[in-house]
Parts: sequence; structure tokens; C-alpha cells
Amino acid sequence: MIKLNRRETLALGGATFLSELLLGGAFAQTSETLTIAYNVNLPSFDPTVGPSAVNPTIQAIYRAIYDQYVGQNPDLSFAPGLLTKWGWNDDKTKAWMDVRDGVVWHDGSPLTPADVVWSLERAGDPKSGNPIQFVWGGLGNYQIDGNRITADVKQFDPTVFKWMAFLTGYILPKAYYEKVGAEGFEKKPVGAGPYMVDEYQGNAFLRLKRNDKYWGPKSAFETVIFKFVPDGTSRVAEIESGSADVTLEIPYEEYDRLRVKPGLAGVCEPVSDIGMIFITNVEKEMLDENVRLAAIHAIDKDLIAKKLLRGYATPIATLEAPGYEAFDPSIKVAYDPELAKTLLAKSGYSPDKPVKFKIQTTRGFKPKDYEMIQAIVGMWRKVGIDAEIEVYEIAKHYELRAGHKLDPMAFYNWGNAIGDPSTSTGFAMFSPSPHSAWKSKDLDDMIGPLWGEKDEAKRIAGWKAVDKYIAEKGYVIPLVQYSQPIVYKASLKVIPNATGALQPTLVSKA
Repeated sequence: MIKLNRRETLALGGATFLSELLLGGAFAQTSETLTIAYNVNLPSFDPTVGPSAVNPTIQAIYRAIYDQYVGQNPDLSFAPGLLTKWGWNDDKTKAWMDVRDGVVWHDGSPLTPADVVWSLERAGDPKSGNPIQFVWGGLGNYQIDGNRITADVKQFDPTVFKWMAFLTGYILPKAYYEKVGAEGFEKKPVGAGPYMVDEYQGNAFLRLKRNDKYWGPKSAFETVIFKFVPDGTSRVAEIESGSADVTLEIPYEEYDRLRVKPGLAGVCEPVSDIGMIFITNVEKEMLDENVRLAAIHAIDKDLIAKKLLRGYATPIATLEAPGYEAFDPSIKVAYDPELAKTLLAKSGYSPDKPVKFKIQTTRGFKPKDYEMIQAIVGMWRKVGIDAEIEVYEIAKHYELRAGHKLDPMAFYNWGNAIGDPSTSTGFAMFSPSPHSAWKSKDLDDMIGPLWGEKDEAKRIAGWKAVDKYIAEKGYVIPLVQYSQPIVYKASLKVIPNATGALQPTLVSKA
């Protein structure tokens, strides 16, 4: 990046300096550079600890720098990653995995089975700060024989190998991390992924350089720049002005306008993300089942999907979206504002005497997130619910949710890239999970036995029963399954990813 002293900066003048900086520095546009106007910042380079580790939106960046145990294709199917094969013994008391040979870290040192074991043990350590430590902690007593690793199953989890392609499922370099520590790793992260960190300016941009020693297919671009642009309107300006080559999660009306503009193209396919509203069972209003159910029945999800989201969304009744393993289309929750009024009346509420509470939401994190909550609050007002909207950044949501301090209701975009019910309904609704807002014994008693269920058919049936019960009790408000709008220069080709991760490796020259 260009570095000028104070005298040189003043001599150039502010506007000229900025122009020189952009043309010759981080955002220089060449055929070998891909610039992505991205919708979130990067709080941490460690993909295995802290709140950012379970932010689905950041995974595109993490997947560029690091490799996962198990790979995942754009259609959500699994593929070899740093593990070439994996599985259980017959009675599922042991797990085994084969480590890919010939892989090197960004610093040139070889990736070994010892790195894999260290990463798994660290992830399973309660002191590590891994948000899903209880998943990784189910394996232990690792043994290495050549490139094969075996482990004892301390607590069976049918999804552990799926998690190896999901949140926090990344392998880090043992020797390097132990040498530099957590602080040193943040300053100079080292992975084994298709790109290496070249420069990082917090809240501004991340520049990556291609890893030419990567074991997988060679990436199309030598340099990738993630420009952090949380505001949706600003991302539209980035792509329309040519300052960025590709962007995502813009308002759908802007997507429809831009995708037909000369020089631009677009794709908008369903992803595994869903929009939902957490309900926190702390304040008395949310403990009233009539209020919860009335809030759900008063929402016209079809209208929101068709009008506000321009048809780029599918209404859902549970936290299982079409494509998830436990999706049950027979579970339905009707839009019925008259029923909502009747339910509220039973608790002494009406449009003239409304129940009042707060609802939190992001604004611009997902297309029309704030506008969707505005529309819902308007629908509620007609039946006797007066909700006050508070806007916050997504990082604040994670902080409040972890402390069980969300407002009575809070909008969230839930990503479930592996499509398993445990990673949607399970983690969102099970009390011990740091990701849950509703915490109650009745639900925990139903969910608890499913975590270790070895009979897959029985496990899926059990999750469907849980989803039906949640719908009947109104413990959460599922809204829609999203389609993800991506706009890019027509000179590019973008493969849509059903996980929602806009990975640089899925972008190439047309």
C-alpha cells in the first residue's frame, strides 16, 4: 500500500491523495484483482473462537484463508477437504479420519495429522472459547497412525462430521499458533487455504494474495479485496460505480434494476439462510402464550415475501427450510388476524389497549430486514400489539444473545449451511446453547435425547415433533427462507453457493 509522509500528503492535496491511494494501493483494479463489496466487517482472524466464529456471513472470508476438515460443494453436499475420508466403526464407539498428504501452510511448513489432532482438541477444550465446544468435546483420546487418526467417542453426536464442514470447523497450524499465541495470530494469521492475508485495515478492507501452493484448484484471481461495506445502499453504489466487481445482499429492487444494466449481471438463488424472530422468555409479555401466538398469526408472510421481498423468499412455518433434512411441509401456521385479536382479547389486550414490548433488528445486513420488521410492526398494530423498534449492528446481537439479554423479540438471519435440524432448531431453541433466546424445561426435555440419537430415522422424526410443538406453543417466529441477490460485472462468472458464502474461489472470469 502507498505510504506517504505528512509533507507529501499535504503537497498532493486531499482529493488527489485519495485518488492516488485508490488507484495505486489497496483497491487498484486489474484483471488479476477481484474486489468484493462485502456486507460485514471481520472482527477476528481466528475462525474457531468467539462470536464471529459462528457468524455464517463471515465464513466466505474464513474459507478463503483456511481449510476445513471436510469440504462442501455449492449445493450443500459434502466433499473431501483436508480429510480425504472419515467415518465411524460399526457400533459408533470410535471415529476415524484420513488426513490429506502434501498440504503446506502459508508459511511453507507441512500440515500434518498432529495439526488436525491439536485443532480438534483445542476446539473441544472448554477453556478455548469455541462457541460449540460441546460438539467437538464428544471426541477424545486421539491416536495417529501414519495419515490416519482414530478417536474414542466420548459422547456420540451424529452431526460431528457435518460440523467439520461448518462453523468453527477449521484446522490451524499447531507449531505456529503455539509460537506466536492468540495475539500474534491475530496480527499475522496463517492458514492453508487458497488465499493468504496480505493486508488488513479494520473496518475498511482485507486484501488477500493467492496461495500458489494450495493443494486444490488454482484460484482465478491473484488478489482478492474484501471491502467492508455494511450499508446496503453503499454496496449498490460500489457495484454501480465500478469500484467493486461483485457485491451481495442488496435490496431486491436494486438487484432487479442492476442485473439488466449493461455491463452487469446477477444471480439470485435460494440459500440455506432463514429470517426469523427470536423470542426471549424473560419479560412477562413473552411468557403469555396468547401474546406469542397472536404475534405469529398476525404476520402475513406471503405478502412480505411477494411484495416486500419481490418473490425472492419462501414463507416458512418452522426453523426448517425446504432443503433441510427435517423439513416438514405438513406443519402450517395460518395468517389469521382475527384469531390474533381473539387471543389477545383473552389476555386483556386490544387495538385500543395494546400489549407493548420492544423488538430489535439489523438494518441493511439482509435485504429489507428493517423494512420487514417495520411491516410486521404495522400488522401487529392492527390487532393490538404495539412494538417499538430498536436498530443495532449484528455484532451487538451476538453479544446480547450470548448474555441472554436480547429484547423480548429480535430479528435474526439464521444460517444452517449443513441443513441438519440440530443446527437450526436445536441450537436456536435448546437452553444450554449460547445461541438460544427461549429457554424452557419442556422444550429441553424433548430436545435433549435427540443430540445423541444413533437411529437416524428416529432422530429426524424426533426433530419434526419438536418443530410441531414449537409452532403450537409459539416459542419462535420463523419468517422466510431467503434467496441471495448477487450482482457482478458481466466479465465475471459467479457460481451461487447454497450456503450463502460468496467465496472468491466461486468467482472466475467469464
